[in-house]
Amino acid sequence: MQLILISGLSGSGKSIALAVLEDAGYYCVDNLPAPLLPGLVAHLRAAGYERVGVAVDVRGGASLQALPQTMAALRGEVEDVRFVFLEARNTTLIARFSETRRRHPLADDGVTLLEAIERERDALEAVGELGQRIDTSDLHPNTLRVWLKDLIQASPAQGLTLLVESFGFKHGIPLDADLVFDVRCLPNPFYDPALRPLTGRDQPVIDFLCAHEDVGRMVEDIGNWLANWLPSYMRDSRAYLTLAIGCTGGQHRSVYIAETIAARFQGQVRVLVRHRALKS
Repeated sequence: MQLILISGLSGSGKSIALAVLEDAGYYCVDNLPAPLLPGLVAHLRAAGYERVGVAVDVRGGASLQALPQTMAALRGEVEDVRFVFLEARNTTLIARFSETRRRHPLADDGVTLLEAIERERDALEAVGELGQRIDTSDLHPNTLRVWLKDLIQASPAQGLTLLVESFGFKHGIPLDADLVFDVRCLPNPFYDPALRPLTGRDQPVIDFLCAHEDVGRMVEDIGNWLANWLPSYMRDSRAYLTLAIGCTGGQHRSVYIAETIAARFQGQVRVLVRHRALKS
């Protein structure tokens, strides 16, 4: 059996995640109290279900605190247990609630929306460290769907998955980053009118960056650092390591370097590439 648990902040995209699982043929359950997970898994296993997705979040109340112990027990019974935690910045969550006009599950007459979000973030602090975190702040729903499909397809037997993502500092540092490298000190193609509308995946931008020695040194230094320390992260039994590379807008320099670093480590570990500021 494969069991994928979805958790995270209200408004961060959990409904999208469950829909992705359902479309992929998973039997999905929303808003299940954590103590009921073992019983549900036993029932569905007996019924012949092989792929199950469950959303467990703050709506389950105090029972959420039992999730770490419940997951530890399930890992002894289920062949493949994964945990995905979705989060977003406060400003993004407030905007989403304003757009949908839905009520936050922790809101009441004496609590503002921001206070409810902060309460939920505090309540989920320990839970967020149980698996792969995804910051959905700047993601289009279709982009989130693609990223989730990539995670579903990753096999635990492949060991650690290296996620290399580019981002723009003007949008904020991704909440899901384990390691962050700042490449804003490098020559910027943005100031060339011919290169401005392109991205770091386009050959003219690649040629521009490759012509500068500092760019090559930066790529080499980041790659060597990761090569030296990646074995340590692998020995730590991590399922995912997210390496975030940022430039000003997340369109040129960080995209090129993320693609280059990802290509270097293909074949050594499973590698996924993400570009937060690009539409695809």
